[in-house]
Amino acid sequence: MSLYITSLNSGSNGNCYYIGNDHEAIMVDAGLSCRETERRMHRLGLSMTKVKALFISHEHTDHIKGITILSKKYNLPVYITPATQRSGNLLLQEQQAISFLPYMPVQIGELSITAFPKFHDAVEPHSFIISGNAINIGVFTDIGTPCEHLIKHFQICHAAFLEANYDEVMLENGQYPYHLKKRIRGGHGHLSNKQALELFKKHRPPFMTHLFLSHLSKDNNDPDVVLELFQQHAGDTHIAVASRYQETPVYNISDNGKMAPVRYTQMSMF
Repeated sequence: MSLYITSLNSGSNGNCYYIGNDHEAIMVDAGLSCRETERRMHRLGLSMTKVKALFISHEHTDHIKGITILSKKYNLPVYITPATQRSGNLLLQEQQAISFLPYMPVQIGELSITAFPKFHDAVEPHSFIISGNAINIGVFTDIGTPCEHLIKHFQICHAAFLEANYDEVMLENGQYPYHLKKRIRGGHGHLSNKQALELFKKHRPPFMTHLFLSHLSKDNNDPDVVLELFQQHAGDTHIAVASRYQETPVYNISDNGKMAPVRYTQMSMF
């Protein structure tokens, strides 16, 4: 049994992650326009009719800008905390906005989605574990500190989208003003390559088959550099970069260690 996952986009220009089984799927965040989300889904051979809900991590624009139109067009429930909805000035129909609580699983068909708090400069930020078919997928981005909550949930993942936002030397020597550098590395901003690698090295479970390096900074990171850094320690885990410019392939995540990315169009999924 498998889950099928892809990053439609990952970065400060928009974030959207798809996790599904043979029957239903959810998206974590909707930071692309509705039209661009549809384009990328179509290129991957995915159908929006399988998407049954949106789960929103926090209110920053790169995570919410597609919510209103996408949810209205496809009549999707939006799982979002009231504080996040208020802070994001999101005008959602009352019946569409559904609150969730940390550590309380939400059941969407055969998928179970559990949120937990994270350190980020937002009003009520959360990360998510999506479970189904005895497989756990983590969506761990926009994290200032690799806290015990993150470690605990990372240790149960067969695959994860893990933030590796910036190279410490590139950030220090870059053109960002001091206040922005301080915000990024100040414990409520983003994870560095070094922090993400330490988490991976110390707490990767033996059954983790895939790790997607996510939310890379355009100005303070280099996909080739961070990919090489992680591959030195990858072992049997397949490392990929979730791009800020395009979708990844659809990956088949199973509990038997299969490594190859597959597209839904290559499978009898519909």
